[in-house]
Amino acid sequence: MLKSFLIVFVLAQASLFAHTGVGSISGFEAGFSHPIGGADHILAMFAVGLWAAQMGGRSLWTVPLSFVAMMVVGAFLGMQGVHVPLIEEGILASILVLGAMIGFGVKMPVVFSSVLVGSLAIFHGTAHGNEMPLNASGVEYGIGFVLATGMVHLSGIVIGLIRAKSMKSKVSHMVKRTNV
Repeated sequence: MLKSFLIVFVLAQASLFAHTGVGSISGFEAGFSHPIGGADHILAMFAVGLWAAQMGGRSLWTVPLSFVAMMVVGAFLGMQGVHVPLIEEGILASILVLGAMIGFGVKMPVVFSSVLVGSLAIFHGTAHGNEMPLNASGVEYGIGFVLATGMVHLSGIVIGLIRAKSMKSKVSHMVKRTNV
């Protein structure tokens, strides 16, 4: 478990302060490719989907939607120039917190998990809102970013559900062997 956290921490450090005007920040393609191109985004957004799958039930859709909705709120805050302190550190914290929730198998009521994930998403959204131009290409960027984020969440959900099904199958097989 500790080894996994250390790997996540090292990967996250590699992308820390990745939101300082690097790359294109306009247009659908730039927005769509950004979450897929940064380790911080992949780790956090995949983790949201994986954790949602681990919790199951309504969490499958409410937790990822909370992330996306609050990421959009964060982007609007950033575009309006609202100062959110420690943005990059908040992004790193999101990776570590979500990794811990998955690693320790934490299951929370949907409301609490959605609030937690939404709070963390504000950092991701604000980082991009601070850089996003207030024109049509900025809107296109935002649409691309939201769609790609949803796809990364969905990847985490699918992998999480496959993993859960595999674990149930293994447990079922072990139970059958001990009953023989």
